Amino acid sequence: MTKTEQVPASRRKGSQTRADIQQAALSLFTERGYDATSMREIAEQLGITKAALYYHFESKEAIILSLFQDHMRGLDDLLDWAAGRPLTPELSSEFLGRWIALSARRGLRAMRFAAANHAALRTVMPTREGGPMERIDRATKLLLSPDAPLTDRLRIRMALLGVHNAVLAAQGTEATEDDILTIAVQAATLLVGDLVPAPRLPDPE
Repeated sequence: MTKTEQVPASRRKGSQTRADIQQAALSLFTERGYDATSMREIAEQLGITKAALYYHFESKEAIILSLFQDHMRGLDDLLDWAAGRPLTPELSSEFLGRWIALSARRGLRAMRFAAANHAALRTVMPTREGGPMERIDRATKLLLSPDAPLTDRLRIRMALLGVHNAVLAAQGTEATEDDILTIAVQAATLLVGDLVPAPRLPDPE
């Protein structure tokens, strides 16, 4: 595995160091397994000291929790953005596209980790309410009328789970992240059908 490009800690901004730690830890957890990876190995992967690593995260569990929390904050920001606008076909298309892109950008590596580390994830992740399914429920209510049939609500929920399902389907294949994003959009387009327009992905940053 190619090591993350080593940049002296003094030249890294705090937010960038935090993101680098998350990325390196996820790669190691997925490749070697969560239990088999130590904080020391994460620090070595980045070329930083253990003290610098512990400055940002007190444990492996804290790294995984931070990824979950960052992704939930991103979904909340998207939901707040949509809630403040009139529901139109254009908004529905843009919202679905943004949701899928956000899940792919922030959540895809985490989903791959989860697929490879079920047992570890169960012990680390919070069990309280307010997780992904609560956000999916809010998104469904934004996209459909309150009296929408159950079958329509399920179709929207399945579309919102598109990246998650694509990651599971890609296990053991040569699929890249771009492949997963593409198939998630195609599946969502088929699912939403006549309910809302096809997802429109945001322009690359």
